[in-house]
Amino acid sequence: MVRLDRLVNVLGGYGLRLVRCPVPRSTELGSVVLHEQTAGRTVVGDVLLAIGARSVAEAVRWAEAARAAVVLVRDDAAAEPTGDEHPVAVIIVDPAVSWSEVAAVVYGLVVEGRETESGRGPTDMFALADSLADAIGGAVTIEDRLARVMAYSRQQQHADRARAETILGRQAPELLRAFFAARGVGAHLESSDEPLFVTEDAEHGFTGRMVVAVRAGRELLGSVWVTCPQPLDGAARQALVDGARTVALHLLRSRASADLERQVETDLVLQLLEGTADAATVVSKLGLPQAPMRVIASRVDIVEQERHAALLLAFDRATTGFGWSRPGRSAVAGTTLYTVLPGDGTSAARAWVTALRAALPADLTVMAGISAPAAADSLPAARQEADECLALHETRYSSSVPPAYEESWDQILLQRLRTAARSGRAPARGPVTELRRHDAEHGTHYVATLRAWLRAQGDTGEAGRQLGVHENTVRYRLRKMTELTALDLQDADKRLAMTIEVAALDSPSAQPAASKPDQN
Repeated sequence: MVRLDRLVNVLGGYGLRLVRCPVPRSTELGSVVLHEQTAGRTVVGDVLLAIGARSVAEAVRWAEAARAAVVLVRDDAAAEPTGDEHPVAVIIVDPAVSWSEVAAVVYGLVVEGRETESGRGPTDMFALADSLADAIGGAVTIEDRLARVMAYSRQQQHADRARAETILGRQAPELLRAFFAARGVGAHLESSDEPLFVTEDAEHGFTGRMVVAVRAGRELLGSVWVTCPQPLDGAARQALVDGARTVALHLLRSRASADLERQVETDLVLQLLEGTADAATVVSKLGLPQAPMRVIASRVDIVEQERHAALLLAFDRATTGFGWSRPGRSAVAGTTLYTVLPGDGTSAARAWVTALRAALPADLTVMAGISAPAAADSLPAARQEADECLALHETRYSSSVPPAYEESWDQILLQRLRTAARSGRAPARGPVTELRRHDAEHGTHYVATLRAWLRAQGDTGEAGRQLGVHENTVRYRLRKMTELTALDLQDADKRLAMTIEVAALDSPSAQPAASKPDQN
C-alpha cells in the first residue's frame, strides 16, 4: 500500500495541494473510488475523487459516507467550513489539471502500486503506439521530455533512416536533435498543444514528421511523432491530438508506478546495506538471486551547485525500467548512489559503471568503488568496502576503471592508517618522527631513503635505484640516521613498525624522492 504522505508528495508535483489533514500522514491507502451507489449502497474506499462536488464540505460528507481517509476536490468548489470533527484529509485539484489526469496518477500510485514490489510494470506503451499508428496511418514513436524513446509502433509506413537510428539508439541522434532545435520544435512543444509538421530533409534521412506535445496540465511530459511525407489533416490529425491525451494518461500512470517502484526499491536496498532486516527475505522481495553480490558505490559530479541534481539523474538512469529488466537494485543515501549487483566477477560490475557513464551527459564525472563479493547478510560490510574503494578512486586513481576491493585492499589499509594518523593517533616522538623533523629543518632526504630501503627489504642497490642515487649514498645516509636517532634497523619488529608509520604518514601521491649523489 501507499501512504498518504507519499500520495501528497507525488500529487504536489502536479499542482495539487493538501489543505486539511486531520488524519496521520502515515495512513495507508489501498483503494480509489468515485461518489456513487450500487444496489442502494455507497461504494467505499480509501481515496475519494469528488468529481462534481459543489463545495469542499459536500466532498467531505461524500468521503465520510465512503469511509475514505482522503478526498480530492476541485479548486473552484466553494470553500465552506468543514470542522475538525471530520477525519478526512482534503487535497485541492488545480483547475489546469483534468480529472482524467488526476485519476491516472492516483490509480497508478494506490492501485497499481500495490503490485510494483513483485515487478509489475506500467501500462503497455508499445500497444498504444501500435493503436495510434493504425488510426493515423503512419509509423509512431513516443518520446519522453528528454527525447528518449519510450515506445514505437510495429507499423513501418513511411519509415526512414532517421526513425531506425532513433529507435536503435533509444534517442534521436545528436545531429538530428540539433536540427529539430533549429527548426523550433522544442520551443513549439513547450508552448503549444497543436501538432507541428517538420518538412523532409534528405541530409538527416527523414521523410517528414508530425509531432505533438504530450502534456499534463501545464507540464510537458513528452511528445508523439508520426512519420509522414505531408502534414496530417482531418481524421488523422484529430486522431494524433486525441492520441496525445491518451499518451499523457499512460505516461502519468507509468511515472507514478515507476516512482513507487523506486521508493520500494530504495527502502529494501537500504535495509540490506544497513542490516536492519532479514537479508534473505529482502533479497527475495527485490527479485535478486540468493547468490554472491557486490555493492557498487558511485558519485556523480558536475559543478558544485548541480551536484544533487546530477546524483538524482544518475539514480533515475540506474533505475530506469522495472525490476525484472535490470540486473541490479539501487538506492541513494546522502551523496552516494549504491547498487547491489548479483555476481562475483569484477567485469560485470565495471560494465555496469560503464553503462551508467554512457547513459549520462558527457559533462558529468562518474567515480565508483566496487566491494568484494558478499553473501546477502554480509552486505553492510560490503558497503563499507565499496565506500573505501570509491574514496580511493576519487583521491588516487586517474583511470576511469573503478577499483575493486580484492585488488585494492592494500591501498585501502594504508588509507585507513592515514586517516588514523590525521586524527592525531600518529606517534609524536620516535625515529621516523625525528627524521621527518630533521628533513624539514635541514633539507635532507632521510625519510625518503628509509622508505626506499624498507621497500627494497634492505637491498641498498635497489633502494639507490628507487632514489636515483648510488648505493654508497644510501649506506652513508643510513649511517647518519643512526647517529641522529635511535634507529634500530636490525630489529624485525621495529622495521615493521617503521614501515607502517612511514606508509601512514605518506600522502597518497608520495614517491621516493630523487636526489643527487652528493646530497645528504
